[in-house]
Amino acid sequence: MAAQASSPPGASPKSGSKSPAAGPNSPPHPQDDLIPADAEVDNGDDEDDNDSALGDENTSSTASVASSILNYRTINGRTFHSDRHNLEYFAPNDERQNESVDITHHYLTLLLGGKLFLAPIKENIHRVLDIGTGTGIWSIDFADLYPGASVTGTDLSPIQPTWVPPNVRFEIDDATQPWTWPENNFDFVHLRYLFGSIADWPELFRQAFFVCAPGGWVESGECEVDFISDDGTVEPDSALATWGRMCSEAGRKIGRPFTVVADGLQRKGLEEAGFVDIQEADYKLPVGGWPQNRDLAETGQFVKLTLENDLEGYSFFLWNTILQWPKDEYQIFLMQTRKELKNKNIHSYLRVKYVYGRKPT
Repeated sequence: MAAQASSPPGASPKSGSKSPAAGPNSPPHPQDDLIPADAEVDNGDDEDDNDSALGDENTSSTASVASSILNYRTINGRTFHSDRHNLEYFAPNDERQNESVDITHHYLTLLLGGKLFLAPIKENIHRVLDIGTGTGIWSIDFADLYPGASVTGTDLSPIQPTWVPPNVRFEIDDATQPWTWPENNFDFVHLRYLFGSIADWPELFRQAFFVCAPGGWVESGECEVDFISDDGTVEPDSALATWGRMCSEAGRKIGRPFTVVADGLQRKGLEEAGFVDIQEADYKLPVGGWPQNRDLAETGQFVKLTLENDLEGYSFFLWNTILQWPKDEYQIFLMQTRKELKNKNIHSYLRVKYVYGRKPT
């Protein structure tokens, strides 16, 4: 783990908050402004996008994997988790989306300066819970880093690999239903990128508090899915701006907000649940390689890649099923979004917030 002093520009801890003792997992230093690199005018028409070599665009906690779980729904040729669970979860669970999930894990690790988390957990940690594990990549990396810990990852679909470290297990579970683990069971509860999937955020943190052991930590990392810029290069009528409206309106309609960061749901939920020593770290997550800072430019290239890899997977269900916006405009929207993502003169970023707290002893 990198020490605090070596953390790259990336985060800004909540001002006025009292930090735990400095250590290997202390919050990073405040983030430098995202300064665009000098670049020639580029209107995004070049389909080759040659500046990047990163890739082409192109229930219960104890339940076994029953056949009904594997009975995925198919929508527009994409598979989604079975109808045993919430039918309004927006993302597919097929190979293409899973590739984007793994890329997301990579860019978040880069954003944190190579770290998997920020909470100051103890080195001899025993039991860890990863809610919404997706492909299981965070759980696997954590288990490799802490071979003495027992790591449990949960998700709606069994899309995780079978060959994993011996200290990892995956369970099919819906985090929006009552949790069935014992009280005071986990030393660290990790929640990441659950926007658009949780109706009752206070209840989510109450359940995390219940299963967290005294002295243990709960960490939540969320992204505000709203493309913004500091220099006005994200136009109000752009496809990127439309993307943010699509997510926020769909979230309101289904009662599962995408505006977790803007609404302050993480800190509020942790405080109401009873956690103490709460810390926040705010990040500007660049989209594309436009920042002058090389580390942030690399991070931004992977953000762009995960979006380009599966724009339809992220948006089809929201646009066509939830909002029922004009179908004849959807492909135009996707085309314009791709064009804007390629445009190096659009200096867009997303806001990411990590909040973590300790359960009193």
